[in-house]
Amino acid sequence: MRSTRPSFARSRGRRRVLAATGLMAALALTATACESGDDNAADKPTAGESRSPGDDKIEIPADIADKLKEHGIDVDDWKDGEWKNWDKDKWLSEAADFVNPVIEGLWKPERMKSAEDPAKTISAKDASADQGVSDPAPSPVDATREKTPYHESAAPVGKVFFDSPQGSMVCSGTVVKDPRNPGKSNLVWTAGHCVHAGGGGGWYRNIAFVPAYNDLGKTEAELGTATQQEIAPYGQYWADWASTSNEWIQGGSESGGAGAAYDYAVLHVKPESGSKSLEETVGTALDVDFSTPAAADSGAMGAWGYPAAPPYNGLIMHKCVDRPGRLSLSPNLPTMYRIGCTMTGGSSGGGWFRVINGTTKLVSNTSIGPADNTWLAGPQLGKGAEAIYDQMSEEYGDK
Repeated sequence: MRSTRPSFARSRGRRRVLAATGLMAALALTATACESGDDNAADKPTAGESRSPGDDKIEIPADIADKLKEHGIDVDDWKDGEWKNWDKDKWLSEAADFVNPVIEGLWKPERMKSAEDPAKTISAKDASADQGVSDPAPSPVDATREKTPYHESAAPVGKVFFDSPQGSMVCSGTVVKDPRNPGKSNLVWTAGHCVHAGGGGGWYRNIAFVPAYNDLGKTEAELGTATQQEIAPYGQYWADWASTSNEWIQGGSESGGAGAAYDYAVLHVKPESGSKSLEETVGTALDVDFSTPAAADSGAMGAWGYPAAPPYNGLIMHKCVDRPGRLSLSPNLPTMYRIGCTMTGGSSGGGWFRVINGTTKLVSNTSIGPADNTWLAGPQLGKGAEAIYDQMSEEYGDK
């Protein structure tokens, strides 16, 4: 789809640059405030660097094995490849059906590099719906590369890997705080379409989060000889529970559909190896802002992620910062935020941040965009999103 490019007054452009500078600085300060007990913590990540693949082998918990058996799935068969069976009766879809047993060693570096983006491209018809409450499409903002190493400049950001009927896929995600487990969060914020296919589908499989993926921003050629430490500096964290909105489960579609305004999800994760919480390992986590500020009053928002569709290759973290406008897909759906940004699929699920009283908070996540990759839209995180987040903290936070 072709979007319009309204001109902006020069003074507004200057304000946007200043706001962007402050936002990026605040994220960097948040991301490097690590307390690990290691005098050299500022120079290197804190976990996963010396553990061999066989250490601390994770066994599938009995409750997960029992849940698989309830659906006629044998745990050993699942780990030996049964998870590739996407028959309707084997594709678990209900909110209570999520199972994601660890298959140790599945996400090898080459498999991670080959994962594709689950792009959610909306049609011109969808984008023009109810323009009475939508602002004009923003001018594109060129995505810029994040500074390396990522564990110093944007430690909470990482990649979410998963398997779908179409093959290995990748999204982006953000480490967020757990209110009931301060300093020891295992929660990751991402998009609903990165964990569940939406209406007519079910939960994706083998969902894992890799914070600060490709920490040094190496090229594809350089990654051919990179160590596991350079590719996944904090190791891999597998989702042992996921939650998304009922609206996404029932109404989400390949183009976002009626679920786009509710396209958010929270993962509870555990390390493939080791016992430290995700927040302890990474050294930071972000607050989530559920106040749904009006776009006109919110100030600048920045989107971070790993765009994977051309012209990007999914290996490098990028960011866009802009003042959001409003996007309404239907008068019956909540209005979404929209910013100018050239990031493509693969950045889906990546957090949108804004600075509130000097503190960087997650306020949305990337959900949909147009075919020409000139802007991104993300849901407002209101009471429904807060309820999912709170339930994840209460029921799974201390596990």
